[in-house]
Amino acid sequence: MKAATLVLGATGASLIATSALAGAWVQPKGRAQVIVKAEAMEADSGFDPSGDEQPLPAPQRDNAVGVFAEYGLTDRLTLQVKGEWQSGEDAFIDYDGRGPVEIGLTWQAWRDDYTAVSLYGGYAEAGDGRNAAYAPPGVGERDWEARASVGRSFGRPSRRMSWGPDRSFVELQAARRIRDGLPDETRVDFTAGAHFGERWLVLGQAYGGAADGGSRWLSAETSVVRHVGSWSVQAGWRQTVAGRETPVSRGPVLAVWKRF
Repeated sequence: MKAATLVLGATGASLIATSALAGAWVQPKGRAQVIVKAEAMEADSGFDPSGDEQPLPAPQRDNAVGVFAEYGLTDRLTLQVKGEWQSGEDAFIDYDGRGPVEIGLTWQAWRDDYTAVSLYGGYAEAGDGRNAAYAPPGVGERDWEARASVGRSFGRPSRRMSWGPDRSFVELQAARRIRDGLPDETRVDFTAGAHFGERWLVLGQAYGGAADGGSRWLSAETSVVRHVGSWSVQAGWRQTVAGRETPVSRGPVLAVWKRF
Protein backbone atom coordinates (compact mmCIF):
# COMPACT_ATOMS: atom_id res chain seq x y z
CA MET A 1 0.00 0.00 0.00
CA LYS A 2 1.47 3.38 -0.96
CA ALA A 3 1.98 5.82 1.88
CA ALA A 4 1.31 8.76 -0.45
CA THR A 5 -2.17 7.36 -1.03
CA LEU A 6 -2.74 7.32 2.71
CA VAL A 7 -1.68 10.94 3.01
CA LEU A 8 -4.26 11.97 0.46
CA GLY A 9 -6.84 9.91 2.30
CA ALA A 10 -6.17 11.89 5.45
CA THR A 11 -7.67 15.00 3.86
CA GLY A 12 -11.06 13.79 5.02
CA ALA A 13 -10.20 15.17 8.45
CA SER A 14 -9.37 18.63 7.11
CA LEU A 15 -10.49 21.66 9.07
CA ILE A 16 -10.54 20.53 12.69
CA ALA A 17 -13.80 18.82 13.45
CA THR A 18 -16.37 21.08 15.09
CA SER A 19 -19.51 19.12 14.44
CA ALA A 20 -20.95 19.43 17.94
CA LEU A 21 -19.89 23.03 18.30
CA ALA A 22 -21.94 24.52 15.50
CA GLY A 23 -24.58 23.03 13.29
CA ALA A 24 -28.34 22.79 13.55
CA TRP A 25 -28.65 25.54 16.18
CA VAL A 26 -27.42 29.00 15.16
CA GLN A 27 -26.20 31.82 17.41
CA PRO A 28 -28.71 34.45 18.58
CA LYS A 29 -28.32 37.92 17.08
CA GLY A 30 -25.28 39.71 18.50
CA ARG A 31 -23.92 36.61 20.28
CA ALA A 32 -20.59 35.02 19.43
CA GLN A 33 -18.51 31.93 20.20
CA VAL A 34 -14.80 31.30 19.65
CA ILE A 35 -13.21 27.87 19.93
CA VAL A 36 -9.50 27.04 19.83
CA LYS A 37 -8.93 23.32 19.32
CA ALA A 38 -5.69 21.33 19.13
CA GLU A 39 -5.16 17.75 18.04
CA ALA A 40 -2.09 15.51 17.77
CA MET A 41 -2.70 12.47 15.56
CA GLU A 42 -0.27 9.61 14.93
CA ALA A 43 -0.50 6.52 12.72
CA ASP A 44 1.74 3.55 12.06
CA SER A 45 -0.78 1.61 9.97
CA GLY A 46 -3.52 2.33 7.47
CA PHE A 47 -6.48 0.82 5.66
CA ASP A 48 -5.67 -0.36 2.14
CA PRO A 49 -8.08 -0.12 -0.85
CA SER A 50 -9.82 -3.29 0.37
CA GLY A 51 -10.30 -1.95 3.89
CA ASP A 52 -7.66 -4.20 5.47
CA GLU A 53 -5.23 -2.69 7.94
CA GLN A 54 -1.60 -2.69 6.80
CA PRO A 55 1.62 -1.20 8.28
CA LEU A 56 2.87 2.10 6.88
CA PRO A 57 6.42 2.43 5.49
CA ALA A 58 7.07 4.97 8.25
CA PRO A 59 5.04 6.47 11.09
CA GLN A 60 2.77 9.35 10.14
CA ARG A 61 2.21 12.44 12.32
CA ASP A 62 -0.45 15.11 11.83
CA ASN A 63 -0.80 18.01 14.28
CA ALA A 64 -3.15 20.96 14.02
CA VAL A 65 -4.28 23.97 16.02
CA GLY A 66 -7.48 25.51 14.73
CA VAL A 67 -9.69 28.49 15.47
CA PHE A 68 -13.43 28.40 14.89
CA ALA A 69 -15.55 31.53 15.37
CA GLU A 70 -19.22 32.25 14.79
CA TYR A 71 -21.33 35.37 15.19
CA GLY A 72 -25.09 35.81 15.03
CA LEU A 73 -25.79 38.38 12.32
CA THR A 74 -29.51 37.88 12.90
CA ASP A 75 -31.52 35.37 14.91
CA ARG A 76 -31.56 33.11 11.84
CA LEU A 77 -28.23 33.85 10.13
CA THR A 78 -24.80 33.08 11.63
CA LEU A 79 -21.39 33.94 10.19
CA GLN A 80 -18.71 31.26 10.60
CA VAL A 81 -14.94 31.46 10.13
CA LYS A 82 -12.42 28.59 10.44
CA GLY A 83 -8.67 28.50 10.19
CA GLU A 84 -5.80 26.31 11.36
CA TRP A 85 -2.07 25.75 11.54
CA GLN A 86 -0.85 22.32 10.43
CA SER A 87 2.35 20.35 10.77
CA GLY A 88 3.20 16.74 10.08
CA GLU A 89 5.36 14.19 8.35
CA ASP A 90 5.38 10.69 6.92
CA ALA A 91 7.69 8.62 4.73
CA PHE A 92 7.45 11.08 1.83
CA ILE A 93 6.63 14.62 3.00
CA ASP A 94 7.27 17.06 5.83
CA TYR A 95 4.94 20.06 6.03
CA ASP A 96 4.50 23.00 8.37
CA GLY A 97 2.40 26.06 7.72
CA ARG A 98 -0.97 27.70 7.63
CA GLY A 99 -3.78 25.29 6.86
CA PRO A 100 -7.04 26.00 5.05
CA VAL A 101 -9.15 29.06 5.87
CA GLU A 102 -12.93 28.88 5.46
CA ILE A 103 -15.75 31.40 5.72
CA GLY A 104 -19.46 30.63 5.46
CA LEU A 105 -23.01 31.36 6.53
CA THR A 106 -25.49 29.14 8.39
CA TRP A 107 -29.22 29.82 7.96
CA GLN A 108 -31.77 28.55 10.48
CA ALA A 109 -34.28 26.99 8.11
CA TRP A 110 -36.64 25.79 10.88
CA ARG A 111 -36.72 25.55 14.65
CA ASP A 112 -39.09 24.81 17.52
CA ASP A 113 -38.54 24.08 21.22
CA TYR A 114 -36.77 20.78 20.52
CA THR A 115 -35.81 20.46 16.85
CA ALA A 116 -33.64 22.61 14.60
CA VAL A 117 -32.75 22.45 10.91
CA SER A 118 -30.08 24.59 9.27
CA LEU A 119 -28.30 25.00 5.93
CA TYR A 120 -24.69 26.08 5.50
CA GLY A 121 -22.69 27.36 2.53
CA GLY A 122 -18.94 27.98 2.76
CA TYR A 123 -15.83 28.83 0.76
CA ALA A 124 -12.27 27.75 1.65
CA GLU A 125 -8.74 28.44 0.41
CA ALA A 126 -5.77 26.13 0.88
CA GLY A 127 -2.89 26.90 3.23
CA ASP A 128 0.73 27.53 2.35
CA GLY A 129 2.26 24.26 3.61
CA ARG A 130 5.85 25.46 3.91
CA ASN A 131 8.59 22.83 3.51
CA ALA A 132 6.11 20.42 1.91
CA ALA A 133 6.71 18.37 -1.20
CA TYR A 134 3.19 19.45 -2.15
CA ALA A 135 0.33 21.23 -0.37
CA PRO A 136 -0.40 19.68 3.06
CA PRO A 137 -3.59 17.75 3.76
CA GLY A 138 -6.52 20.17 3.84
CA VAL A 139 -8.36 21.49 0.83
CA GLY A 140 -7.85 22.05 -2.86
CA GLU A 141 -6.81 25.49 -4.07
CA ARG A 142 -10.41 26.67 -3.66
CA ASP A 143 -13.24 24.62 -2.16
CA TRP A 144 -16.97 25.11 -1.74
CA GLU A 145 -19.16 23.29 0.77
CA ALA A 146 -22.92 22.86 1.18
CA ARG A 147 -24.11 21.32 4.45
CA ALA A 148 -27.49 20.43 5.95
CA SER A 149 -27.90 19.83 9.70
CA VAL A 150 -30.76 18.58 11.82
CA GLY A 151 -30.71 18.40 15.61
CA ARG A 152 -33.08 17.21 18.33
CA SER A 153 -32.82 18.03 22.04
CA PHE A 154 -34.38 16.11 24.93
CA GLY A 155 -35.17 16.86 28.57
CA ARG A 156 -34.72 14.42 31.45
CA PRO A 157 -36.27 11.07 30.34
CA SER A 158 -38.11 10.49 33.64
CA ARG A 159 -37.92 11.16 37.37
CA ARG A 160 -36.92 7.53 37.91
CA MET A 161 -33.64 8.26 36.11
CA SER A 162 -32.41 10.97 38.47
CA TRP A 163 -28.88 9.61 38.03
CA GLY A 164 -28.99 10.34 34.30
CA PRO A 165 -28.31 13.49 32.28
CA ASP A 166 -30.36 16.63 32.78
CA ARG A 167 -30.58 17.25 29.04
CA SER A 168 -29.33 15.53 25.92
CA PHE A 169 -29.25 16.06 22.18
CA VAL A 170 -28.43 14.38 18.89
CA GLU A 171 -27.38 15.99 15.64
CA LEU A 172 -26.79 14.74 12.10
CA GLN A 173 -24.94 16.69 9.41
CA ALA A 174 -24.49 15.83 5.73
CA ALA A 175 -22.20 17.82 3.45
CA ARG A 176 -20.94 17.90 -0.09
CA ARG A 177 -17.53 19.50 -0.67
CA ILE A 178 -16.51 20.59 -4.17
CA ARG A 179 -12.71 20.67 -4.28
CA ASP A 180 -10.50 22.43 -6.81
CA GLY A 181 -7.69 20.11 -7.88
CA LEU A 182 -8.67 17.21 -5.61
CA PRO A 183 -11.55 14.68 -5.65
CA ASP A 184 -14.88 16.00 -4.39
CA GLU A 185 -16.06 14.65 -1.04
CA THR A 186 -19.26 13.62 0.70
CA ARG A 187 -19.24 13.84 4.50
CA VAL A 188 -21.61 12.74 7.27
CA ASP A 189 -21.11 13.70 10.92
CA PHE A 190 -23.11 12.47 13.91
CA THR A 191 -23.04 13.85 17.45
CA ALA A 192 -24.71 12.76 20.68
CA GLY A 193 -24.35 14.90 23.78
CA ALA A 194 -25.53 14.69 27.38
CA HIS A 195 -25.53 17.51 29.95
CA PHE A 196 -24.93 16.57 33.58
CA GLY A 197 -25.94 19.62 35.56
CA GLU A 198 -24.89 23.06 34.37
CA ARG A 199 -21.16 22.38 34.29
CA TRP A 200 -20.56 19.06 32.51
CA LEU A 201 -21.19 17.87 28.96
CA VAL A 202 -20.25 14.43 27.57
CA LEU A 203 -19.93 14.08 23.80
CA GLY A 204 -19.77 11.11 21.44
CA GLN A 205 -19.06 11.94 17.79
CA ALA A 206 -18.48 10.15 14.51
CA TYR A 207 -16.95 11.72 11.40
CA GLY A 208 -17.34 9.82 8.15
CA GLY A 209 -16.78 10.57 4.51
CA ALA A 210 -15.72 9.45 1.06
CA ALA A 211 -13.75 11.06 -1.72
CA ASP A 212 -15.11 10.44 -5.20
CA GLY A 213 -13.35 7.34 -6.53
CA GLY A 214 -10.88 7.33 -3.65
CA SER A 215 -10.45 7.15 0.09
CA ARG A 216 -13.10 6.57 2.75
CA TRP A 217 -12.85 7.19 6.46
CA LEU A 218 -14.77 6.88 9.71
CA SER A 219 -13.41 8.36 12.94
CA ALA A 220 -14.89 8.22 16.42
CA GLU A 221 -14.31 10.83 19.11
CA THR A 222 -15.32 10.90 22.75
CA SER A 223 -14.80 13.93 24.98
CA VAL A 224 -15.82 15.65 28.19
CA VAL A 225 -16.54 19.37 28.44
CA ARG A 226 -16.35 21.42 31.64
CA HIS A 227 -18.20 24.77 31.71
CA VAL A 228 -16.91 27.62 33.89
CA GLY A 229 -19.00 30.74 33.36
CA SER A 230 -18.60 31.88 29.75
CA TRP A 231 -15.60 29.54 29.28
CA SER A 232 -15.50 25.82 28.54
CA VAL A 233 -12.65 23.30 28.35
CA GLN A 234 -12.94 20.13 26.26
CA ALA A 235 -10.67 17.07 26.40
CA GLY A 236 -11.05 13.86 24.45
CA TRP A 237 -9.65 11.18 22.16
CA ARG A 238 -10.17 10.51 18.44
CA GLN A 239 -9.37 7.38 16.43
CA THR A 240 -9.96 6.12 12.91
CA VAL A 241 -12.12 3.01 13.16
CA ALA A 242 -12.72 2.11 9.51
CA GLY A 243 -11.83 3.22 6.01
CA ARG A 244 -10.06 2.65 2.72
CA GLU A 245 -6.82 4.29 1.56
CA THR A 246 -6.58 6.23 4.81
CA PRO A 247 -4.26 6.09 7.84
CA VAL A 248 -5.41 4.65 11.15
CA SER A 249 -4.85 7.84 13.12
CA ARG A 250 -5.34 8.26 16.84
CA GLY A 251 -4.60 10.90 19.42
CA PRO A 252 -5.84 13.45 21.97
CA VAL A 253 -7.92 16.53 21.29
CA LEU A 254 -8.12 19.60 23.51
CA ALA A 255 -10.27 22.69 23.07
CA VAL A 256 -11.10 25.94 24.84
CA TRP A 257 -14.45 27.67 24.15
CA LYS A 258 -15.33 31.28 24.90
CA ARG A 259 -18.85 32.72 24.57
CA PHE A 260 -19.57 36.42 24.20
